Amino acid sequence: MAHGQDDEQVPASAPVTEPGGGRAHDLLGSVPGAEDSPGSESLRTVLVAFGVNILVALAKSAAALITGSASLLAEAAHSWADTGNEIFLLIANRRSRRPPDPAHPFGHGREAYVWSLFAALGLFVAGAAVSVEHGISELITPEKAGHFVIGYAVLAVSFILEGTSFAQSVRQARPEAASLHRDLIDHVLATSDPTLRAVFAEDSAALAGLVIAAAGLGAHQLTGSPIPDAAGSIAVGLLLAAVAIVLINRNRRFLVGQEADPRVRAAAIAALLEAPEVARVTYLWLEIVGPRMILVIGDVDLTGDDTESHLAVRLRALEAKISASPAVAGAVLSLSAPDEPTLEA
Repeated sequence: MAHGQDDEQVPASAPVTEPGGGRAHDLLGSVPGAEDSPGSESLRTVLVAFGVNILVALAKSAAALITGSASLLAEAAHSWADTGNEIFLLIANRRSRRPPDPAHPFGHGREAYVWSLFAALGLFVAGAAVSVEHGISELITPEKAGHFVIGYAVLAVSFILEGTSFAQSVRQARPEAASLHRDLIDHVLATSDPTLRAVFAEDSAALAGLVIAAAGLGAHQLTGSPIPDAAGSIAVGLLLAAVAIVLINRNRRFLVGQEADPRVRAAAIAALLEAPEVARVTYLWLEIVGPRMILVIGDVDLTGDDTESHLAVRLRALEAKISASPAVAGAVLSLSAPDEPTLEA
């Protein structure tokens, strides 16, 4: 096993190469989830949702004014909140992909969770609170609705448009879930991409909200009472509140530090143990630092018996091989102590 024998240090600016002069290659490229899903796919998902929400918000607002329906007004508030949220998600997508700099050596990936947290808070305040407040107001001072056909038509068109946005988020999520052998819903909840989770959750809530609004509007028409319509507005608000709380909690967890999926960790250990220069892996921590980005921290025992200066070069080369994966923000390795137990893949 490799052991250090002097205190010579390798400069931080030293070029990283394989032993023998070759260029470093991607060591973790075969690890599930390590492939870099193009940022353009997440951007496309958010842009589709943004365009759909603007159209739907305008249509619902007009229909709410014409019909006087509380449920439709709640749905309009929902869509305007979603539209504003997509702006936060666009900012999240852009700022999180900025390259590393001296102050942020592992990149700016966590900014995605900050802006996505703002979006979730916006959904809670501008969507849920407004819908519940308006529904309660309608129960206290009820108003009759009319022109129900216009309301149904707008809800039907909105359902088609929201379904288009939802289909795009499913199209992005499904292959990612398959690569990690996850159920689609499990993957959306667990994914490190907050923009995908937000669009999927908001579109799911939007489709359910449209059904609730249609039921409230229909009950209003059949009974002549505005109470079911007002109850529909409150139900939409409670649905949005539940979705917002889930999104807030998920972003909070990623902001404070979230370990990568255990399957990814096991595959990473196996990949390291297969490297010819690695004899043992005694510690490995994979922390998510952005959408599909991990920081690798570990202790390894290298093969051979080199001086400390050569060990430093070899460790640097191994770090470079790990960091060559587009999903790795950085790698920090130390030498294992002789008495540390070996990790199994």
